[in-house]
Formats: sequence, structure tokens, C-alpha cells
Amino acid sequence: MLKERGYIYSSKHEGWYSISDETFYPASAVQLALDPSTGRKYMASAETGKEVEWTSENNYHFRLSAFKDRLLDFYKTNPNFVIPATRMNDVVQAVTAGLEDLSVSRPVERLSWGIPVPDDDKQTVYVWLDALINYLTKTDYPFQTPGQEDAAGWPADCHVIGKDIVRFHCIYWPAFLMALDLPLPRQVLTHAHWTLGREKMSKSTGNVVNPFFALDRFGVDTMRYYLAHDGGIRDDADYENSYIIKEYKKGLQGGLGNLVSRVMRGKGWDVRKAVELGTSGDPPAEEYPARAHGKLLMELPRVVSARMEELDSGAALKAIMDAVYKTNVYMQKSSPWSLVGTEEQRTAHLNSVIYLCAESLRICGILLQPYMPEKMRQLLDMLGVPNDDRMFENALLGSDSRYGAPMVDLGRGHAGVLFPPLRSDF
Repeated sequence: MLKERGYIYSSKHEGWYSISDETFYPASAVQLALDPSTGRKYMASAETGKEVEWTSENNYHFRLSAFKDRLLDFYKTNPNFVIPATRMNDVVQAVTAGLEDLSVSRPVERLSWGIPVPDDDKQTVYVWLDALINYLTKTDYPFQTPGQEDAAGWPADCHVIGKDIVRFHCIYWPAFLMALDLPLPRQVLTHAHWTLGREKMSKSTGNVVNPFFALDRFGVDTMRYYLAHDGGIRDDADYENSYIIKEYKKGLQGGLGNLVSRVMRGKGWDVRKAVELGTSGDPPAEEYPARAHGKLLMELPRVVSARMEELDSGAALKAIMDAVYKTNVYMQKSSPWSLVGTEEQRTAHLNSVIYLCAESLRICGILLQPYMPEKMRQLLDMLGVPNDDRMFENALLGSDSRYGAPMVDLGRGHAGVLFPPLRSDF
């Protein structure tokens, strides 16, 4: 269809080609680089750092230059098309500077594998054109049921890619779709990279991490938490076991796990009774710390939802964990253990403190389910939250009066602890 519409033509192509990236780069996108180990100078992609070589050959081309204005109009109408905004700006600047027509095939003697160009067995379809079209193939294009074209998932609500392939997905891909009068993805989330020792991970240099070792050592949910907490959207994040251990001890063991144990294993109070009193009739008069903490919990779901809508799951996670840390502080300052066995008025205050802490656990447990599904199932079981009250809409202060009686044995010592001590600190 691209050829039938006049967007494909054959001509001689000259340009800087990267074998590693499998793409041609315009002169404005390459720069002189130096190999520090040998002193050799070479031309490299400014975007990926991969070496490029000057290549001249006869190829088929896509008229990318014809889409400059349409792309710029689309970006202007959809300013949040690319997340984060810094990469949206980079895309707009690249297109504004001008677009060259794109080579979409290679001579078969240079690229033997791949899809042959229709009616030309001497050319192979170039990797980015056939690779990107695979997104449509998955949605049964062009054999979709009329009137139900989007039933199989296209256009994508959010297309997630790494920062090193922004050009292909945010310039080339939209242009291909425009040429076919097909809908574009609604948004593209571009994430940064994980590094190791502040260097880019690379299988060729051996600078990599075995994920299965980490999963065996720390567990799936802990790794999900760490990757979401430290992973970078705008900036690269460095992977290191010591960072995982630090976050585990601070956020999971010392923060959330400690709070669960203090509330659910505390002696001298009954969480179920505190929930019943906290959700029946008029609540007792509250002091400022309780009012302030209650306000924090009331606003938390909205804050988390807003961060998720911005596709910043790391910021949403940190907002939840901030509530966990503040609940620990609130409980410490309120010292409910000092109110045990006192007169009725102080006992009422005790139950109020325990209820608010339990609500913090319930609300945070619900909101943390996307990050740690198994651990949060365990936490909500420990709280006795009914299975049908664990949805986002249930994460509202005072909305559940049925929990408080554990569904599981809370155990003693390390047995039954949500986040037990690690076997090693190294």
C-alpha cells in the first residue's frame, strides 16, 4: 500500500550506517568518537554511541520528508504524545530541523535474512519497516472486522520503549501510519536504561546482571519494588545489590513490615475492635496529628492516580511509601502502648490511633498491589481485608468496616513476618 500511494521509490542511497543499530543516520546525527583503549578515532551515532560507516547502495526509500509538517502538527495537537517532556522536545527539534527520506531496504547480498521486497528478489525489507509493522500484524491488520478495528488492541493506549529507539517509534512509525491513514498510538512512554557500575549494560562486554540470581535471592516482589522505585524514566539508574538491600531494609523491612508487626502484633489492643469503633457513629475528637495524618490518607489515592496517569509509576510508589514512613512516625509519637490499661478516655484515644494506623496499612496495601501482588495479598490477609474489598475504589479512608481479624496466623518472631531479615548483607 505504501508503494501504491507513492511513498516508496528506488534510488541510490548514501549515508552513515550502523551495523549494530541496523539503521542509517543523517550527518547531523553522527559525531567523531575516540576509543580510549586504542586511541582509534571513528564516526559514531550521537544517540547510541555505536560506530557507523559510510555506505553507498541502491535501495528503496520511504518519503519521510513529505511528513514533516503533518508530524509537527500532530505533535502540536498532542503535546504529551511522548513521555517525558524532554524527549518530546527532542523529537520536535529533530523533525523541525528537517527529515531525509528513509532507506527501507538493503541489497540481498548485504542482508540475506528478512522479508524480500515484493516483486524484487534482489532487495530485502529493511529491519525497522518490517519490525514496526509487526505491531499491526499482532492486531490482525489488515484482516480486522469492520467496525471493530481497535478490538485487538490498536491503537495502543501506551506504547512503552527504551530511550535509544525514540527516533524509530516517535518519528518513523507515526509517519508510516499516517501514510496508510491508520491511527497512531495515543502515547509513547520512553524510559531510561539500567546501568551497571555506571556503565551501559552490554552482553558483548560481559557488563550484565543475571536476573535469575537476583530473583532467587531477593524474591520476585522485592525485585518488582526495587525496579519500580529506583528505575529511571528520565535518567539512567545504576543496578547494584547493595542498593536492593538498602531499599529492602529501609522501605520493606523497616518501613512497611515493621508497621504491620507493630499494629497487628501489638499487645494491649484489638485491631478488630478499633476498626468497629472507628467506623461506627461519630469518631472521637482528634488531635492535630491524627487530623493531619487522616488528611494525608484521604489525598493519597488521588496523588497516586495522578502519578499513574502521568505514567510515572516510580513517583506513585514513592508517594505510597512516604505515607508508610509517616504512619510509623505518627504511631511512634502517639505511643499507643503507653495508653494500654488506662481510663476510658485514653482507651478511646488508643483505639483511634490503632484504627488510623490500620487504615494506613489497608490503604497502602491496596495501592501497592500492582508492585508487590503476592506480598500485598499476604499483608491484606494479615489485616483481614475481604477479598472483594481490595480494589482501587476501596482505598478510601473509612470505607471498610469489615476487616481487622487476621485471615492467617500472624506467627511469632520471624515466623509470619511480612519481610524477614535477609540471609546476607552482601
